[in-house]
Amino acid sequence: MSSNLLKPAALAALLGLSACGFTPLYGGPQGVAASAQLDEVAVANIPERTGQLLRQSLETQLHTAGAPVSELYELKVTYTVATSGIGVLQDTATTRNRLTATAQWSLTPIGNPGQALLSGTATAMNAENVVDQQYFALTLESDTVNKQLADQVAGEITAQIAAWFRAHPNA
Repeated sequence: MSSNLLKPAALAALLGLSACGFTPLYGGPQGVAASAQLDEVAVANIPERTGQLLRQSLETQLHTAGAPVSELYELKVTYTVATSGIGVLQDTATTRNRLTATAQWSLTPIGNPGQALLSGTATAMNAENVVDQQYFALTLESDTVNKQLADQVAGEITAQIAAWFRAHPNA
């Protein structure tokens, strides 16, 4: 399809979305307010290396303006990554692993941890090949897969919190 035909098609698609009530999550006055509230979320420590990766990704996605100036909310996350073999040879050697990341999270006001404003679950899946590799290559692949899982889970958590802030701008 030529670029001359793509522009009218894209414009028609955008007009169709606006007609159905679609508004971008971070667009408009409510979206700007939600984005500002995301900058006020402090992410509590998450144990283990996979938790550190998730925390870094959450801070990157939540704090688009840099480090928060004021922290009004605390995000607590319990994070696990489970591995299961999905490619198994006759001699029971595993050739491929599926990794499933699950995060249980809650958002509370700082100073009142017993009052959860919002909580939820975020999950992501990925896979890695397990072949006769040197230790360095296998470790590098595992680190990459764990970083991708953390980014996916952080994106899901951020979107859920942003949607809540958009619906509750004065929270």
